[in-house]
Amino acid sequence: MYLRRKIDIFLKKWKKLNGRKPLIIRGARQIGKTETIRHFAAKHYNNIVEINFVDSPIFKTITADGYKPETIIAAISRINNSFVFKPGETLIFFDEIQEHPDITTSLKFFCQDGRYDVICSGSLLGLHYRQISSNSVGYREDVEMHSLDFGEFLAAKGYDDAIEGEILSHLTDSTPFSAAEMAVFPRLFLDFCITGGMPEVVRTYIENGTFEGILDIQRQLNSAYRDDVRKYAKGIEQSRIINVLEHIPAQLAKENKKFVLSKIERGARFKNYWGCVEWLRDAGIVNVCHCLNFPELPLKGNYDAARYKLYLADSGLLVAQLDDEVQEDLRGRRNLNTYGGGLFENIVAEAIKKSGGDLYYYRREDSRLEEDFFLRSRSNIVPIEVKATSGRSKSLRTLIDSGHYPDITFGVKVADGNVGFANGIYTVPHFCAFLIKDWLSSTNH
Repeated sequence: MYLRRKIDIFLKKWKKLNGRKPLIIRGARQIGKTETIRHFAAKHYNNIVEINFVDSPIFKTITADGYKPETIIAAISRINNSFVFKPGETLIFFDEIQEHPDITTSLKFFCQDGRYDVICSGSLLGLHYRQISSNSVGYREDVEMHSLDFGEFLAAKGYDDAIEGEILSHLTDSTPFSAAEMAVFPRLFLDFCITGGMPEVVRTYIENGTFEGILDIQRQLNSAYRDDVRKYAKGIEQSRIINVLEHIPAQLAKENKKFVLSKIERGARFKNYWGCVEWLRDAGIVNVCHCLNFPELPLKGNYDAARYKLYLADSGLLVAQLDDEVQEDLRGRRNLNTYGGGLFENIVAEAIKKSGGDLYYYRREDSRLEEDFFLRSRSNIVPIEVKATSGRSKSLRTLIDSGHYPDITFGVKVADGNVGFANGIYTVPHFCAFLIKDWLSSTNH
């Protein structure tokens, strides 16, 4: 069962481009990169040359004599003479390039040559991506891939591609969903919150029609991430990185969800741990939400680097780390409120990040004013408050009404309810979170 992905559309458009550049598709482990590329390749190329630097480390020698296409192709053919290289009909797929980052130097020459399409993929954990960041700049295109979002989950459930547009139209027109839609989408969204977007988990859920077996898969994936830390990180950083990762669920359960290093290690300092956070971020395992110095434009660069919240990049993997009582409530009683607002915040942070947004929050140290997230509309910044149920939005109201925040004219409350608008606040159901950035980008606000 192939799971349709949004990157499928991007790849088709890329294939039609004249003078298309080699691609690097990066992202965390087990999110479906290899499967997606193989699916695309099988439909669009007569010849596929797949090189996996983990499964076949002998291919690391192909750059020993240089980086020009003819040199690399000759080296590949000496190792495996069954590969066919026919100009215009061949895709060369370098997989797991974090094991051989030197291969990215060749992308400049493949781009200039133009006879073969090239796609690279890899988890690019930690420092590996930094090793290639300057290679072949201007001669390649980098694409970020994530686990499935709710739209892709709906596709896996059998909905056609038009469903996202239909949901988005409710936001753009401020039109409430029908009773029938509100009976279906929130329930599907609860299932998505529990499964998360890792393809193996979603596929198992779809095929079985139940949650049976998915917790074991999720725990295996969490364990694999920890194994990656031990494999790729060095020295004392290993234990610190794992420490950060394991403390995320507990810190999200707090009322103030700022990540506090002293909860990990007494006397811990920002300079000793920020590299660990960066490592997890670069690996695609966590999302970092920075605290704004002040809620005003521009957002980028307007934050305190030492104040941040951490979310897991896949909420299903967060759910799998919770204790047994919470697991029972989530999977058996379908009660997401047991864990409090932390799970809903993680879900919305994940949705914003997967839609291409950056994560920022604001908390005034001298008051109770705090806002969960901020996004750009065309002309303003938009505060976003996440509620597990519905509830009042005191901070959101303050930001909109106060004259101290001129860049804020309206806000968004993501809550358990229908679409609505009143007194400058748009109410958006939880299941619409994956479309909030697209909605704000398309409006005239």
